[in-house]
Amino acid sequence: MRYLLDILQAAGIGSATGIRPFLPALAAGALARADVGVDFEGTAFAFLESPIFLIALIVAMAASVALARARPDDPRLPSALAGIGIGLGALLGAGSVDDRFSVWWPGLLAGGLSALLASAATVALIARVRNRLDADARAALPVYEEGSGLVLAAACILVPPIAILAIGFFVWLLIGSRRRGQEKYAGLRILR
Repeated sequence: MRYLLDILQAAGIGSATGIRPFLPALAAGALARADVGVDFEGTAFAFLESPIFLIALIVAMAASVALARARPDDPRLPSALAGIGIGLGALLGAGSVDDRFSVWWPGLLAGGLSALLASAATVALIARVRNRLDADARAALPVYEEGSGLVLAAACILVPPIAILAIGFFVWLLIGSRRRGQEKYAGLRILR
């Protein structure tokens, strides 16, 4: 049962980093330093709670938010953040499982795949929302993304079964965006 909870925790942390990578990873590292819900100390992933790694996350987060505000329509930034989020989700998931069990690779898969799912769903949602907002509101989107990732990471670390709800929500978002895309093009076929 504990292994299942650790896998769910890994998936939840991965989902959070899929939204936006840095603040959820920072929250996981800070909670691990305080030994609240997760602890990377004594594992192969102990660097995830080291002060140097946490400071690097803060610097990277500040740079990504500044870049997103300066270039809100740059299509490369969401792709780069998605890749970073998948990598961090996989590492944090593996560390979460390695905390109590020697077989940590399922956490690597759960964290990485959950981050991939969350990233795909979130990128589509943010793209739709960004088109409907004015410039000031658009500039605040990265802050909202980081905040939602933070809340999800903390919730999944403290109560791992919340990851099931998060994954279900991201699947629902992804299916809805795909359906919306198909409906848009179906209307264009009728005009022929």
